[in-house]
Amino acid sequence: MSSTYGTLFKISTFGESHGPAIGVVIDGCPAGLSFDTDFIQHELDRRKPGQSRITTQRREADEFEVLSGVFEGRTQGTPIALIIRNTDQRSKDYGHIAEQFRPSHADYTYQTKYGSRDYRGGGRSSARETAARVAAGAVAKLLLAQQGIQIQAYVSQVGKLRLEKPYQELNLALAEENAVRCPDPETAEQMFQYIDETRKKGDSIGGVVDCVITAVPAGWGEPVFDKLHAELGKAMLSINAVKGFEYGSGFAGAELYGSQHNDEFYTDIDGRVRTKTNLSGGIQGGISNGEDIYFRTAFKPVATIMQDQDSVDIHGQPVTVSGKGRHDPCVVPRAVPIVEAMAALVLADMYLRNKVSQVEKKAAVVI
Repeated sequence: MSSTYGTLFKISTFGESHGPAIGVVIDGCPAGLSFDTDFIQHELDRRKPGQSRITTQRREADEFEVLSGVFEGRTQGTPIALIIRNTDQRSKDYGHIAEQFRPSHADYTYQTKYGSRDYRGGGRSSARETAARVAAGAVAKLLLAQQGIQIQAYVSQVGKLRLEKPYQELNLALAEENAVRCPDPETAEQMFQYIDETRKKGDSIGGVVDCVITAVPAGWGEPVFDKLHAELGKAMLSINAVKGFEYGSGFAGAELYGSQHNDEFYTDIDGRVRTKTNLSGGIQGGISNGEDIYFRTAFKPVATIMQDQDSVDIHGQPVTVSGKGRHDPCVVPRAVPIVEAMAALVLADMYLRNKVSQVEKKAAVVI
């Protein structure tokens, strides 16, 4: 099972939903970075359960502990180990599915691949694991902030309710002022009511999270196979419940002529090469071009619903699966910090890889 991501800024997560703890080891973080524990905890608080009635009511403080790699408030260049204790497991809620395969869950595929599975809350396949990613992503954000890079995600769609305004017309800071994390207050209220009504019916609904990354300089990305957008896509698709990823014009670009889609270049008053439009989403040829990077990530409806569903058990016999436990009726409000974290991990890795490339380039010139 691959639980590691990254080339130079590398993370490995561990733990299960109903185990004693989850955590992450970060390898490759440069020494001397100010380790802002308040900021890291704030990021975890944005993802933690029990934030409102439209999220799971599991109560986890998600307070992290530093086991290694930090001394006197600064990183040491050695592996950073962070751990988050699980404190509110209710494993008894899952006893009834010990031998049943829940529709659209990883139960059947994990059982087939490994010959066994931790049925308590999904074990390793649970979205509980993403708390470790958010903790690591917060460290990556601290590193990127030194370069002036900011990452802001927000909910743009819940079911068929869409926020039609482009991000340039929105105050993205408003996303953190409501439970849905949509930066348009009126749309946010409609989305909240939609999710709440879905919850009351014992059902679930999907949605879309948009993300905007500013101040990434031109030149980041490692073609051919580690293109910047390819790594972002891989990172987003590794998140639980993600079904789609698009950047820039995305699938809508397929409907345009080249004359409509091409981003024409110009030189601004500071002598910097810019593009008049940004349908490329800040990435061309797999390399950042200095414009805003923006992408969208689609999430399916949460698989666990409070309704009876037909399925089979481990013996292939038909069964009725009854939904129990505590689950989000819509994952996207809590997915916002996860999307940001994964984007930060990708960019932190690309930042370090670009630095190595520049050093190698200078060395080649000297030789």
